[in-house]
Order: sequence, then C-alpha cells, then structure tokens
Amino acid sequence: MSQHPLQPSPSPGQPAVTLQALKSCAACSMHQLCLPMGLADADIDRLDRIIGRRRRLAQGERLYGMGEPFRNLYAVRFGHFKTYQVNAAGVAQITGFQMAGELLGMDAISGNHHCDAVALEDSEVCEIPFARLEELFGEVPTLLRHFHRIMSQEITREQNVMLLLGNMRAEQRFAVFVVNLSARYATRGYAADSFQLRMSREDIGNYLGLTIESISRLLSRFKKQGWIAVDKRDVTLLDPAKLKALASGADVCSPMA
Repeated sequence: MSQHPLQPSPSPGQPAVTLQALKSCAACSMHQLCLPMGLADADIDRLDRIIGRRRRLAQGERLYGMGEPFRNLYAVRFGHFKTYQVNAAGVAQITGFQMAGELLGMDAISGNHHCDAVALEDSEVCEIPFARLEELFGEVPTLLRHFHRIMSQEITREQNVMLLLGNMRAEQRFAVFVVNLSARYATRGYAADSFQLRMSREDIGNYLGLTIESISRLLSRFKKQGWIAVDKRDVTLLDPAKLKALASGADVCSPMA
C-alpha cells in the first residue's frame, strides 16, 4: 500500500500553524473521508485555521494514554494505529485499529482518555483542538452533522466488536476482520483484494479474542482452502465472495482441529 512521504519537522521556535498546515484540509488526499461532502471552501478554510499542527509519530510511539485529559481529536493523515485498554490486572485488550482518514480521541470527549493509542508504523496525524472545533460547530451546522455521523459509526463499530467477541466462531471472526480491512482500504482508493497487515498476528489475536496460534492456523487454513494468499504480512483475497459469506454467517466451515 502506498504511503505519503514524511514531512520535515518544524524547527525549534517555528510557529505550529504554517502555510502548509493551513492548506492541509483542501490538499490532503484523505479530506473526503474526514470532511462532509459539499462543505464550502470558506468553511474548509475556517477548519484549517483551528488545526493546531501536524504531528508525526514513529512506530511504537504513543499518541495519548489512558487517563490523560482530553484536549484534541486526531485525524490520521497516513499510517496506522492501535488503541487498547489495560485492566487492573495489567492485561491489555486491543479495542481497534485505525488508518488514514479516521479520527482518534473520541473516547475521551466526556473527560479523560479511556485507552492508549500507539502508532503501528511511522504515521502522521492532524491535531484538532476540540474546544475550538465545538465553536465551529455552531457556525457550520454541516460539520456538526458530519461529526454526529462519525460518532454514530464509532458506536456501531464498538457494538460490532462486542458481537464479534461474544457470538462468532473463530473462522467467522477472522473473516469479518479481513473483509472489514478490505472494505476500508477500498474506501481509501487502495486495492481491496491485496493489502499488508500492519498489525502483528499477536495484536490480531488479542483484538479477536484468539491466541496467536489460532491466528496462524486460520491463516494457514484459509490459504489451504484457496480463499487467501499469504506472504509474511502481505494478504491477497482470492475468493472475496466466500470470505464475505463466512463473515455474514451465510456460510460456515468445519471447526478447526
């Protein structure tokens, strides 16, 4: 999957909002995912002016942590992230994987962050101070409605994860995961049937409530059935229709040994 080149960091003392940053929304290849369709140029300019900065993170770097006070939303320009919670026993549970065009930080609008967000690879986000965004909502109702849609989608995603972990067999969980990734990449203009898994097999297993051994067996099994091709982290969907049928529950396969 192609990736935007990394931009140079601002030098010490350089203002956070540069001319390049002010043009970021209109010029960004992901703006159609972040912004509502039909938003006037003048309103995009107003949004540009409240964006604090672009922030780059190296692989493994934390964007924010559980319990930290909420100040910003983060629009992913490029790269991938994972969010996870750590319980009282110190056990981490991955709650999602995020990619370009998606927002991070909505979990904390009520006060503090409820999870950690960590870059899975070198990534970049646009910081959006929420207090200033709220002011803009009152001036641009279309933007507020768009934000409500994003929040609704996030609630639906969380409900789907609960269903995924509670009622589905391992094969269906994995098929849902693969089909979902395929659809999200297609929305971003990338190939729907060939992509790279940016997350580790251990992370996938944690998210799906499966062991890393189960993930390896599922990859091997799907490959043997001719549904996918796997080369390290590169995955090609050879039979998308079968995978969608498995994901929807319209088709089943025999339990793993």
